[in-house]
Amino acid sequence: MGQSNHSKKAIIIGGGPAGLTAAYEFLIHTDILPVVIEAENQLGGISKTVNYKGNLMDIGGHRFFSKSDRVMNWWLDHLPIENENLEQSLTLSYQGKSLLIDSPNLSEEDNELPSDNVMLVRNRISRIYFLRKFFTYPISPSFETIRNLGLLRVFRIFMSYLFVKISPNKKERSLEDFFINRFGNELYKTFFKDYTEKVWGVSCTEISAEWGAQRIKGLSISTALLHASRNILKLKNRSTDISQKKTETSLIENFLYPKFGPGQMWEVVGNKILKQGGKIYAECCVNKIHIEHNLVKFLEYTDNGGNTHRIDGEYFISSMPVKDLINRIEPPVPIEIKNIANGLVYRDFIAVGVLIDKFKGNKKLDDNWIYIQEKDVKVGRMQIFNNWSPFLVNDSQKYWLGLEYFCQEGDDLWSLSDDEILKVAISELIKLDFIDKSNFMDGTVLKVPKTYPAYFGSYKEFGKIVEYLANFENLFLVGRNGMHKYNNQDHSMLTSMQVVQNIKDGIVDKSNIWSINTEMDYHEEK
Repeated sequence: MGQSNHSKKAIIIGGGPAGLTAAYEFLIHTDILPVVIEAENQLGGISKTVNYKGNLMDIGGHRFFSKSDRVMNWWLDHLPIENENLEQSLTLSYQGKSLLIDSPNLSEEDNELPSDNVMLVRNRISRIYFLRKFFTYPISPSFETIRNLGLLRVFRIFMSYLFVKISPNKKERSLEDFFINRFGNELYKTFFKDYTEKVWGVSCTEISAEWGAQRIKGLSISTALLHASRNILKLKNRSTDISQKKTETSLIENFLYPKFGPGQMWEVVGNKILKQGGKIYAECCVNKIHIEHNLVKFLEYTDNGGNTHRIDGEYFISSMPVKDLINRIEPPVPIEIKNIANGLVYRDFIAVGVLIDKFKGNKKLDDNWIYIQEKDVKVGRMQIFNNWSPFLVNDSQKYWLGLEYFCQEGDDLWSLSDDEILKVAISELIKLDFIDKSNFMDGTVLKVPKTYPAYFGSYKEFGKIVEYLANFENLFLVGRNGMHKYNNQDHSMLTSMQVVQNIKDGIVDKSNIWSINTEMDYHEEK
């Protein structure tokens, strides 16, 4: 437990996984008082759970799995694994209540149901939908795959893979080079090129190979073959080992999941922060960060009533987008740094919740999500929330889907009204042969800006921003947008844990924070 008397303050910008992890770590490991400033009225960032008429939406799908024991144990300290012997009731007794506020201070009222604050153990099932057929994800060298692709295409894939193994591209300048080196040109064009360009909106030749190094890491045809052979040998004895330490992240079979979606974790953590004396100001937007003698002295924020407040502190931790951070620093940063920041690109996201009574032909789909590889639709992925947790859907007899669209804020799709976007989603579900028009019951649209930091634009010069901000000894960047780094949730948490550890130990060098999720293994376990 943190001490009751706090001699110093840490001002934390953002109440997502990175910000809340930092706040909690300060409370339990130091005598520093954390003050979280969150722009929205709900905690969790993109890991929040959105409630639509009792149907709960997970934005993008959040598997609670990490190769870091520290993160896994941290999660389980807050939400233990549900007792498998307890009777499972499908009555949605918890309606996804979030930590909402009436004023800048979040209410400390405990609105949680303790028996519901648990993790479920879930089987990971994901597939690719391509040529109007289902393929395992990641692609595995199975008889089903060969049948779906046809012998000629499989032969071309095999030959192009052999070629690249004999003569690989020594210099991986782009994501295209990264993919081809690992999978061969034919498999790259079949399964990676179109989908990746749908996600990012640019050619794979324009995306840094670093994206692949962070997101795909050790996945290759050889690892997929080894994994497939192990599964064949195990037959029906599917592993229930949650740690799966020796399994490539893309191949994991099991994961933990909060009973009511990822936001439940961060609501629980937020309540604990408040109970232990931490502060959380929600619906408050940071508009100025004041620097003196290479130290952040204070920041200014505006509350939901339009009032401006100043808050001083000894440490400042930012998970807000780097572009926004740079533009709020005063005195203004050098023009070169400002231009690089303004040239950073983000990919935005539209989530469409669709409630249906059944799938066409009464199909039963067990997938957590399905990657839509087809060129004739805009949708990129489809989640089936029932399969993440049965408690995400208000009526267990219905299917609650999440259609994911990758776009750019202000583009044609983003600019459509919610009703128009919903019509697009329904029409594409029909076109893909998942539903008939009569199966649609209800739906909602959620627009999420700055979801994915992109590895193009001015990103190649991003190191100059890191170097410049390192001059401010008491300013620390954490999380996905804070570091403009495509982190998973656990990586974002580890960056915050490392920040608190550095402050506690008096370590000034910040390189160990930036090294998290840059190598094959996680930083703390090298």
